[in-house]
Amino acid sequence: MTVWTPRRAARVLLVDAADRVLLFAGTDPARPGHDYWFTPGGGLDPGESPAEGAARELAEETGLRLAPVKLGAPVWSETVEFPFDGVWYRQEQEFFLVRVPAWEVDTAGFNEIERASVVGHRWWTVAELTATTERYYPPDLPTRLARVLAWERSTRGGAAC
Repeated sequence: MTVWTPRRAARVLLVDAADRVLLFAGTDPARPGHDYWFTPGGGLDPGESPAEGAARELAEETGLRLAPVKLGAPVWSETVEFPFDGVWYRQEQEFFLVRVPAWEVDTAGFNEIERASVVGHRWWTVAELTATTERYYPPDLPTRLARVLAWERSTRGGAAC
């Protein structure tokens, strides 16, 4: 029987002017060879709102500092179950869309586990994600990202934040 550790998290779809999303390349210390790509974000601190957590994580992981109110409403929510470093998590997470014309990623704010498990980053288009054989999370990211970008274009004209 799997014992799940509950966790709340906020994640960010950081998208540039070319409609590319930033993903980090990670590894699971407890599962050698389990490499994957994932969006910026992470667990919420006690009492922290999802927008506050997303803004904090974005600053720590990319160097981009935004007021939580600038993130707007989440573009989707989900509950996922996964192992990391020998612990099984049941994570409720919300995704926020943040637009930038371009951004030079600064990972100086990484914590110890991020420094140990994140091995790089890259900007991906929906087409590149769809075509790759590399693992990424969430596994339906290309479909969801395409939907979010289409919604954004129809409601906001695709303007940068």
